[in-house]
Amino acid sequence: MRLLCFIIALITSILSHAQTPSDSVQRNGFSISINPCVQIAMDRRIKKIMDNASAFSMTADWNHVTLPSDSDAYAADFAYPTFSASLRYTFNDNVRMHRYSDPEWGLLQPVDYDSPLGNTLSAYATFSRPFSRNKHWETDYSLSIGLGYSHMKYNTHNDIDNELIGAHLLIYFGAGLHLTWHPVPEWGIRAGLDFFHHSNGALHRPNKGSNTFGPSLAVVYTPYYETLSSTRTQRQPFTEKKWFMNFSVGAGAKALHEDWIITQFYTDPEAPDYRTSHFKLYAAYSLQADVMRRYARRWASGAGIDFFYGTYYKRSKEIDQFYNHKESTYSPVSIGFALKHNVYYHNWSANMALGFYLYRHMGKEMRSNETPYYERIGIHYHIPKLNGLTIGANVHAHLGKANFTEFVIGMPVDI
Repeated sequence: MRLLCFIIALITSILSHAQTPSDSVQRNGFSISINPCVQIAMDRRIKKIMDNASAFSMTADWNHVTLPSDSDAYAADFAYPTFSASLRYTFNDNVRMHRYSDPEWGLLQPVDYDSPLGNTLSAYATFSRPFSRNKHWETDYSLSIGLGYSHMKYNTHNDIDNELIGAHLLIYFGAGLHLTWHPVPEWGIRAGLDFFHHSNGALHRPNKGSNTFGPSLAVVYTPYYETLSSTRTQRQPFTEKKWFMNFSVGAGAKALHEDWIITQFYTDPEAPDYRTSHFKLYAAYSLQADVMRRYARRWASGAGIDFFYGTYYKRSKEIDQFYNHKESTYSPVSIGFALKHNVYYHNWSANMALGFYLYRHMGKEMRSNETPYYERIGIHYHIPKLNGLTIGANVHAHLGKANFTEFVIGMPVDI
């Protein structure tokens, strides 16, 4: 406890000197939180093999705000949000998975040990937008994205029933709802509900993903809170409403879920690839053409046509033949129509899409593991010196399950 008090006092001292020359109000703070949580079984099979789901995490955040005196139109539109650089360590020691004898597992032979999930270290950025602020109370939602590292992953030696995590390096996504009580402006106690997800974006198998949910409790240092809570937000009018086309091209990769299923449940235990941890990576490409309306500083919405090219279509045909499925057409090309929405903060944007396939012939088995619709979410940076050309990354998914991860280059064109 003395060590914790010393650390807090030291950080407070450092922050007290981190003032800008033109403003005596500090823009930086910190928070330390704990999160007793559980691993959520997202489907019936995971629920069947998970023996224990309890977990625990600790998080440290370095927080930054833009003040009203900075005259930042984006910050005003979002009611002066908080941006955080965060580190989270999740203790998953108690999370255990085990496949017992069951006809559903086909040729799989159960092992005589439990498979652990493994602890995870995550580094990520967080955007927290307040719903309301007054002298003593603040409510907000938060969204996070970053990377994680799991010290355990699926392998055939000591983690063979770990169907959640198949790679050490992971993508991190988080979301939360919080209520903060400020007994004094500089300090607060925050309670909330947090969800966070780790997966490898379908770049390896298995990839069911670790989905963690639970309450959180935090101590927060907010030297800027009195200024924000006593200032009425003055939003600046947005006069640059416009229509534009957005053209983008993406290149990515995926490992096939169907290969995982075959090697787990339909391969002879004496075969060399029985329950293997090695899967081929296939290239996946995309081309998007969208018509968008920038109707607010924060937002643009529209619709577009998406073209996809999957180099794995021949493998999909082989998989159908394995199951004695008969399909007349297999094509590497898929076409979809999607509704698009972008959320902007200066040169950064979060791009989202919800689409429906107009044309897709990837085989019966693959169709049984997909949905007729798809989702896409990505983070992009707009380069002003290159006429707004964007670079970023997307995750393409079916019902929240990653289909492939791609790097994207885009170009907006005013119309």
